[in-house]
Amino acid sequence: MSMRRIAALQIGFLLAAMLANAASKSTLRITVLDSATRALASDNNGVPQNCDQLTFDAYCRSTTNVPLLSTLLVQEDNGPTYRISCTVESKYSRCVPLAKGESYDAKRTKHGLEVYYEDDKGKTRRQSYTLVAENGKAGGAPVPAAAVSPKPVPAAAAPQQSSPVPAPAPVAVAPQQASPEKIPEKAKCNFSSTPAGAEITVDGKYLGSTPSEIPLSAGTHVVVFSMPGFAQWKRELTVLPGSQLTVGAILQKEQP
Repeated sequence: MSMRRIAALQIGFLLAAMLANAASKSTLRITVLDSATRALASDNNGVPQNCDQLTFDAYCRSTTNVPLLSTLLVQEDNGPTYRISCTVESKYSRCVPLAKGESYDAKRTKHGLEVYYEDDKGKTRRQSYTLVAENGKAGGAPVPAAAVSPKPVPAAAAPQQSSPVPAPAPVAVAPQQASPEKIPEKAKCNFSSTPAGAEITVDGKYLGSTPSEIPLSAGTHVVVFSMPGFAQWKRELTVLPGSQLTVGAILQKEQP
């Protein structure tokens, strides 16, 4: 074998090793420390989005679909914790709450992370998450604040007075009246099912999939869990103002 061919093979092996090393560094492992899902106020003013002939796609939604925000508190190895989030705008969205305490592979993107997970059927999925700043808005990963002790500010020297200054007269302050406590109009409802991933419909409106925490107004509601291959689970739920409810269901497989 000629020297040129040997040199070309060595260069090829070196490039392959460098590419493999770069690919391994771009992948990281995150652990989910906390997971929360809440409903968002609709911002489409009653006009369906992505539903006309020119822009129709899988995310076609109307005012009957309440957008949900899934927020995760994650950590890389022993590094600082930070939050990432994704929005569920329709039942076709792949943004699902990830299990608390589990670890997942992820890659950094321009605005956050791309997380890889397995769905209920064992198929590998990926979902883009946006980094959430400490103020709750989308932004870069929050950097842990260092403990900084405030420096004492030297007090300005008071000018010497040639004559004593009279003390200011006391000002009468009217006692503040205690404002009446406001009773919350909605209650927190935690929905879960076995198996997870069932679609949640309340009063005929799709609100997300299990497990989820969804606020409901006071009153009586009809809750339906549905999943392909399982019998529909339907119950009537009475919600009191300011209460916190937990609704769990064990879905039964449909008989062939």
